[in-house]
Amino acid sequence: MKPSKQSALAILLLAAFTVLPASSSAQATVAEEMAAAANDFLDSLDDEQRKVALFELKDEERQNWHFIPKDRNGLTLKRMKTQQRQLGYALLATAMSSKGLSKALRVMTLEHVLWELSNKNPIRDHEKYYFSIFGKPAATGTWGWRVEGHHLSLNFTVVNGRVIAGTPSFFASNPARVLEGPRKGLRVLAAEEDLARALVKSLNKTQREAAIFSEKPPRDIITRAERKVSPLVNQGIVHADLSEAQRSNLMKLIREYVECHRPELASADLAKIETAGLDKIRFAWAGGLESGQGHYYRVQGPTFLLEYANTQGKANHVHAVWRDFKGDFGEDVLAKHFAESHGE
Repeated sequence: MKPSKQSALAILLLAAFTVLPASSSAQATVAEEMAAAANDFLDSLDDEQRKVALFELKDEERQNWHFIPKDRNGLTLKRMKTQQRQLGYALLATAMSSKGLSKALRVMTLEHVLWELSNKNPIRDHEKYYFSIFGKPAATGTWGWRVEGHHLSLNFTVVNGRVIAGTPSFFASNPARVLEGPRKGLRVLAAEEDLARALVKSLNKTQREAAIFSEKPPRDIITRAERKVSPLVNQGIVHADLSEAQRSNLMKLIREYVECHRPELASADLAKIETAGLDKIRFAWAGGLESGQGHYYRVQGPTFLLEYANTQGKANHVHAVWRDFKGDFGEDVLAKHFAESHGE
């Protein structure tokens, strides 16, 4: 697809968001909007497309997530007509904030940048983003969906008509900063880098000794694309040992990840994080402190993990992920749901 068409898709995606704002009506819930958008999308597909896009809720594919440039299961943008793409983007808009939607679009755009930088290597294809529906979308139903491709994996789970999971949530950026061409200067995940660097550089000597666990960063996020994650080694400076200003900056960093989802979802997730105990959250850093130096950080609390690595491509290639130890793919609530359903 030519770059001009990519720009057109950007307009379509943003238009989809304006059609579906954070609260389209007092009666509509997020889950209802998701179900309606998912069914509109599915209804637009022909039989062959539906076979590719639709899975059983319990299909193991639902947790088969990746962020590398490989073929996946699901229906790609490449196989969709323009109207179908619009409806797919409209589904995505039911879950994302304007900030999150913009980031997702720009991640897709960067795939075209990589295509240009790699002498048009066909493995780089900004139309190879896959839409997958798991189960039967219904306003009060239990189902899930995913939008995924290279450097993007967005997973949502609905149980009994309530959105109960939006993780794993993975965004990446290569290049982290576009160095040439018409998109020169673009930094898709600028805030994730800048907020964390500002925080670590604000620490005094004693605080840095607690926060920085290695001068050499890990090569990548430690949890990779594991289907289930457990808390990592409890390294870093604890929330209680930060100043009031530093605590505020740490929360800004956490919100940068969580608020990629629309306000109704983000508020619930932030409340969960706060209820588990802000005083138990740790911020850990490894690597250089200056822009252009390889670095890694993580923010870990009792219920969640944020991981970020910028070490590849001469420290110009970012991976960032948000995980929930018990709630990824809604497994905690789904397990209870299936147990209760089996008992009926």
